[in-house]
Amino acid sequence: MNRIAAFYLIIVTFFSAGCNSSSSENKAAAQAVLYNPTFKTISDRIDKDPDNTDLLLRRAELLSQNNQHAFAYYDYKKSWERKPSASTALLYTSSLFINGKTNDAIELLKRCIQQYPSVTEFTRRLGEAYTQVGKDTEALALYDDILHKDSTNFEAYYEKGMLLTKFKDTLHAVQMLEKSYRLQPLLQNGLALANLYAESKNEKTVELCNALQQRDTSREFIDPIFMKGVYYSNIKDHKRAIALFDECINRDWKFIEPYLEKGIIFYEEKNYDEAIKTFQFAVTVSYNNPDAYYWIGRCCEAIGKKDEALDYYYKALVFDKNFEEAKEAVKRLKG
Repeated sequence: MNRIAAFYLIIVTFFSAGCNSSSSENKAAAQAVLYNPTFKTISDRIDKDPDNTDLLLRRAELLSQNNQHAFAYYDYKKSWERKPSASTALLYTSSLFINGKTNDAIELLKRCIQQYPSVTEFTRRLGEAYTQVGKDTEALALYDDILHKDSTNFEAYYEKGMLLTKFKDTLHAVQMLEKSYRLQPLLQNGLALANLYAESKNEKTVELCNALQQRDTSREFIDPIFMKGVYYSNIKDHKRAIALFDECINRDWKFIEPYLEKGIIFYEEKNYDEAIKTFQFAVTVSYNNPDAYYWIGRCCEAIGKKDEALDYYYKALVFDKNFEEAKEAVKRLKG
C-alpha cells in the first residue's frame, strides 16, 4: 500500500470521528500527525511493510499515548482485521470506547466472548459497555456470571458494587467493594468504598481513609482527607469536618468540593454570613459551578433577601439548566 492510499484510509476514519473539514484538510492533518517527528520513523516503516500488524499496534499505542485517538483507532482496527487475537481485541475495544463507538465495542465484545471464552475480561468490559448505554440489569447479570466462575475477580466485584449504587442498594454495594478491596487494595476501589462508608455514616471511614493516606508519602493525595470530612459532617461533628475541609483547601485551593461542604455546614448552623463568604470563595475558584450559586441563593433566601436569592438561583440554572433544586427554588419564590 502506498502512502496516498494509507492517507485515504486514515481520512475516512477521521471523518467518522466527527471531522467536518474538507478532504484536502484531512489529508494534510493525517500527514501532519503521522509524519511528525514523534511518529515519522514508525510510519516510514509501515509504508515499507504495510501488512506488519506488530508495527501497526506499536504505532497505535504511540498515537494513543499522545492523545491522537482518532488515528490510533485505524491502526487498531487494521491490526484486528489482519491478525485477530485476544490481546489485540482488548486494545481495539478500548479504542472504540475512547472514540465514542460504544455500539461497535458491544458487538466486538460479544464476538470475542464466543471466540475467547476463557478470557473473562471481555465479559467484564461488556458489562461496562452495557452500563454506559443504560442496560444495567444485563450488566449485573454479566458480573454475576464472572464471579460465579471466578470468585477472586476484584474488578468484577468493583464494577458490581458501583452498579449496585445506581440501584440504591448500598448494603450490597458495600459488601462488593469490601471484597474488591480485600482482594486488591487499590486506591480506586478504596476511595469508592470510603465514599459509601462516609455517606452511610460508617465509622470504618476513618480507618480506611487513614490507611489510604499512609501510602501518600508526598502528602499530595487529598481524597481520603475529604472523605473523612464528609463522614464527620454527616455525623454532625462539624468542628472536625471543617478542620479536614480546611486541610484539603490548604493542600489544593482549586479543589471546589471542600468549600461547598464547609459552606453547607455553616448554612446548617444558621451562620449565614460565613456560609455566603465560603460559597463566594467557591465561585472565585470556579465561576461556573452551579452548586455554589444555588447555596448562596439558599443563604439569601434564609435571611429574607428573596430578590438576591432569585438572582443566584437563575445563575445556577445558567450553568446547569437541569438543576431541579434551583428550578424548584425559582418556582417557590415566584409563586
